[in-house]
Amino acid sequence: MSNDERPPLVGVPPVDDERDSVLQKRVVRVLVAGQILGGIGMGATLSLGALLAADLSGSSAWSGMAATMSTLGAAFVAVPLARLAQARGRRVSLATGSLIAGSGAVLAISAAALDLFPLLLLALMLLGAGSATNLQARFAATDLAGSRFRARDLSLVVWSTTIGAVLGPNLFGPGEALGAVVGLPAMTGAFAFSLLATVAASVVYALGLRPDPLLTALAGRAISLTPRLRRGGLAIIRSNSPARYAVAVIALSHATMVALMSMAPVHLRDHGATLTIVGLTISLHVAGMYALSPVFGWLSDRVGRLPVILGGQAMLLTALTIAWLGDGSQTAMTICLIFLGLGWSASVVAGSALVAEAVDVHDRSPLQGFSDLSMNAAGALGGALAGPILAVAGYSGLGLAAMAMVAVVMAWSALRLRYPQGYTNYP
Repeated sequence: MSNDERPPLVGVPPVDDERDSVLQKRVVRVLVAGQILGGIGMGATLSLGALLAADLSGSSAWSGMAATMSTLGAAFVAVPLARLAQARGRRVSLATGSLIAGSGAVLAISAAALDLFPLLLLALMLLGAGSATNLQARFAATDLAGSRFRARDLSLVVWSTTIGAVLGPNLFGPGEALGAVVGLPAMTGAFAFSLLATVAASVVYALGLRPDPLLTALAGRAISLTPRLRRGGLAIIRSNSPARYAVAVIALSHATMVALMSMAPVHLRDHGATLTIVGLTISLHVAGMYALSPVFGWLSDRVGRLPVILGGQAMLLTALTIAWLGDGSQTAMTICLIFLGLGWSASVVAGSALVAEAVDVHDRSPLQGFSDLSMNAAGALGGALAGPILAVAGYSGLGLAAMAMVAVVMAWSALRLRYPQGYTNYP
């Protein structure tokens, strides 16, 4: 039996399609609401964390540690959250992740008040749990989705992050005003908004995801005649070619995005941009990441995952070329970051759809947890290397260096287009 074949399934009667459709629509609505709140929580603090890291550490070279610690935190909790989802359902897992992120916001304010850079790093790690939660929410949209609309439903949840994530960076100014009124340290007012948003998201998940989509899917799926051994994510990608490719696409695309985005606030500020301009520029980048994700989801269902991934890599390459050859002006940076967001969106939406369909529902949580772990670990490495590269070679050198990751994905995708054996649901 090949790696991608599965034994026949019998046993439990199939789940009623009409009931599933009604439940799926409600699940997507709840996930959308949670993603909006989660997006506010992350958008209000991620870029500001880079500036706060530079101030508390005394060097802009440490600013990349904001993205690094956030993505490391997301990587550390990705597998535990996936295991919690497998055991207790998406409802408990998503609510728990949101509360962990809220505790990070409290610690960030404390770190600024105490002028403790190590405490800030810990706070940013905890805030990374919010990112891991948002990532898991996109997979929750696929638990009950039909194969013809899996990428669409996933992309709708990804898209909903646009509202909160675009609004979040523009809370820098109001956050500072609020902080001045209540006596918070400089550049920490936005973390108060993050705390409120993440707690609200936790409540939405805890109350709204009843019945739980993953537990419903597991209960409604048939049981194999052949005894199944529960596999971990690493074991799955070793034996499953589509899963291995999909995880690599997501990880490398995310590392490319984090490396360029994490250094953008520092680069802009060093060139005279105000906090308001920085927030606006990052908002446009985040809009590129999420606003068109339903389009990429629709295209993934219609024309296939691989063509959309290749299109995403082409947009990433465009962004990197602008960073490499651009003059570093605000206009060039804005265009670069928009293409960076669009390329990330296309690649991650199509890649996530491949992850969701590479295995059956019993193995999805381990594979999804490993995918998110790989994604965030790659992002952490990209953010960590971005600071020293920026200091030595500037933003143009950073753009040139990141092209290597795009080249790997494009070459691998081209091979998959030529030899697509093993893919499921590929047109």
